[in-house]
Amino acid sequence: MAASRDRAVAPVALLTGAAVWGLVWYPYRVFAQAGLPGVQATTLTYLIALLAGAVFLRRHVGSAWRSGRLDWRLPLIGLAAGGCNLGYVLATLHGEVMRVMLLFYLAPLWTVLWAYWLLGERLNRSGGAVIVLSLGGALVMLWRPELGMPWPASGAEWLGMLAGFLFALSNVMVRQTAQLSIEVKSLAVFLGAVVLGLLILPLESLLQGGSGLAGYVVDSRMQPWHWGVLGLVGLILLLVNLIVQYGLTHTAANQAIVIFLFELVVAAVASWLLVDETMGLREWLGGAMIITASLFSGRLAADEQARPMG
Repeated sequence: MAASRDRAVAPVALLTGAAVWGLVWYPYRVFAQAGLPGVQATTLTYLIALLAGAVFLRRHVGSAWRSGRLDWRLPLIGLAAGGCNLGYVLATLHGEVMRVMLLFYLAPLWTVLWAYWLLGERLNRSGGAVIVLSLGGALVMLWRPELGMPWPASGAEWLGMLAGFLFALSNVMVRQTAQLSIEVKSLAVFLGAVVLGLLILPLESLLQGGSGLAGYVVDSRMQPWHWGVLGLVGLILLLVNLIVQYGLTHTAANQAIVIFLFELVVAAVASWLLVDETMGLREWLGGAMIITASLFSGRLAADEQARPMG
């Protein structure tokens, strides 16, 4: 009964995570307008999530440590998830946003490969059709003729595609390590993002002609309420990552990535409501395709022949 409940609740958890990811860009835009760049803001919010998690989840982590329920794949999960988050931020900062997003959302293709290799998941025909429908929805929403073919043409675009590749890998590895607690895996994600962020900040500063240490200097016009929102975003990241870890642990990887594309729909509607960006026929049609694919995503696991995980 518990397994049946997990399978029913997990997709809702993933939809919740996708909805939050589709909204979280807005406070980061506010931070950027106040002079706090994307990589600094991302590193700080994940640091807040890490510190809060270390306090609130310490019993779970301590129990896992004492019982030996840790795994060598935890650092890989952290680095893959951290690389995905920071790579996406850097790519959108330094590249053409629409092309970067288009390349990032090739993630379902990489998920098919990773899930087959690491989990033994095989797509049936209806599952393949759902993947095609979800990718088609993303293409309808994002692609424009002037953007050219969805193939990297700059360093930022390669970074965007790499972020999608790492996104797929981290999701599959979370599913593969189902025996680990979601609390431990969430802290691994936060730690990976913070470590990579601290490494990237001086490199980014050097590439922009500054000194390495300048990357750690917060030179902003942030008001007290900005810092309050920054702390709130960090706590939201903690909560939503726990929810997403639960969803990923109990959902087939190929099904999960289709559900995650719902983020595009939420982001499009949010940009329409919050910053008056236009939602035309393409956005509505692509969004409808993604929602339809999400509703039928259960077909992806219908004939799943997965190896035992762990």
